[in-house]
Amino acid sequence: MPTWYLVYTKPRQEQMALEHLQRQGYHCYLPTLRAEKIRRGKAVWVTEALFPRYLFIQLDTGMSAKSWSPIRSTQGVSTLVHFGSQPARVDDALVQWLQQHELALPEQARFQPGDAVRITQGPFAGLDAVYQMTDAQQRAIVLIDILSRPVQLPIEPAALEANR
Repeated sequence: MPTWYLVYTKPRQEQMALEHLQRQGYHCYLPTLRAEKIRRGKAVWVTEALFPRYLFIQLDTGMSAKSWSPIRSTQGVSTLVHFGSQPARVDDALVQWLQQHELALPEQARFQPGDAVRITQGPFAGLDAVYQMTDAQQRAIVLIDILSRPVQLPIEPAALEANR
C-alpha cells in the first residue's frame, strides 16, 4: 500500500522537483498558498510553497514498487527526509486534510486594513500610519496625521513596513 513520505528540496526549487518527480511517474503533492510580495517596487501576488523546501511523495514498499533510488538524483531534490535510517512517513490523513483545505487557505496580504505601518521612503519617511487598502493602481492607501487631522495618502507598497 502506498505511503506518503517527505522530500527535502533545494532552496526555492520545490516546483522544479515536483515537475521532475512527476515526469518520472511518482505521485507527489506540493501544498501552496497565494501571498502578496514586493517585486521591483510593486506589490504582486505569487503562489509559493506552504512548507518551503518540502513536498510530499507517495511511494510503495511492495516487491513490485517503483525504485526509490532515482529520487535523490532528481533535479531540484536534495534528499528524502529520514529519522535515523528510516524515511520519514507522513500520515495519510494529514496529506488528505492539506489537500482538502488548501483552497480554503486565506491569501496572505502584506498588510490588513487597520495595521500600523511605517513609511520608509519619500518625503513622509519615518512617519507612522494606518494601512487602509490597495487602490486600482496597486498603491497602498494609508492614513497619516497632519495637523491633528487624519489624511489619506496613496503610497507605493514598497515604501511601507510593519510597525512593531
